[in-house]
Amino acid sequence: MSSIWTPSGEHEPEPGPNSGPDVRSDGGCPEARTEISEHEVEEFLRFQAEITSVPAADVVANHAFGLQQLAMMHLMQVPGPDGTVTEPRLDEAGVAIDALSAIVDALGDRLGQHRDVLTQAVTELRLAFVEISSPR
Repeated sequence: MSSIWTPSGEHEPEPGPNSGPDVRSDGGCPEARTEISEHEVEEFLRFQAEITSVPAADVVANHAFGLQQLAMMHLMQVPGPDGTVTEPRLDEAGVAIDALSAIVDALGDRLGQHRDVLTQAVTELRLAFVEISSPR
C-alpha cells in the first residue's frame, strides 16, 4: 500500500474492513474480470443495433433539445418556498445557448427536419437572454 502526503508529513493508512480490494503492483485488481460473457456481448450488440437504427441527426437533435431546456431552466426566475425569487443564472444559460448554437451552426442542413426548429430555438433563447440581462 502506498503512503499519502499530508501537511504533517507522509501517512501510511492502515487497511480497514472496508478498504476495498488489494491492488497489484502492476496496477490491476485481483478480482477484476477480464472476460465478457456471451450474454453481455449479445446485450451490447442489441443496444448498438437499436441506437444505430435511428438517424444520427435525430439523436443529435434530441441532445440539442436538451441543451435548449437547460438554457431555459437557467434563464427562469423560480419562486422559492419562502417567496423569494431566484435570479437567472446567465453565465450557465450562456454556456447552454452557445453549445446549442455551435451544433446548429456546425451541422446546418445536416440536421434535416430539425434544423429550422433548432435555429428558431437559438434565436428565441438569445432574445430571452438579452431581455433578461438588460437593466430595467
